[in-house]
Amino acid sequence: MKKTLGLALLAASFTTHAAFVHPLDFDGSAAQQKTVIEYIQAKVKKEYCDGPLDMCQPTTLRMMEKQNLSAFKTLTKAENRPVLDKVIKDYCEGPIYMCNYGTLKMMYQQNLKASGEKLTW
Repeated sequence: MKKTLGLALLAASFTTHAAFVHPLDFDGSAAQQKTVIEYIQAKVKKEYCDGPLDMCQPTTLRMMEKQNLSAFKTLTKAENRPVLDKVIKDYCEGPIYMCNYGTLKMMYQQNLKASGEKLTW
């Protein structure tokens, strides 16, 4: 009985966990908009309510959700997919796991800028 309940809860957690949407694969459909919103809301709640930070206030949550949505929208217009893919790999699949659209936008912009620079004296 306990084993069955545990498996059911585990399955439920996987089905309710919102999926990451790659900004350059975003098609603008209502279904993908909903997925992006759910991902952002879940990620922000986890970061500010369920983690070491105790900043679980409606004002903070809404502000961070809006920031992440704005970052996502900016990233849908990214012009260098290889740079964005590398940032996503590093921050969403690596040991750091800071996979929120705000961080991805910032690191994409920084990597894009750095890729065009050369060290000079």
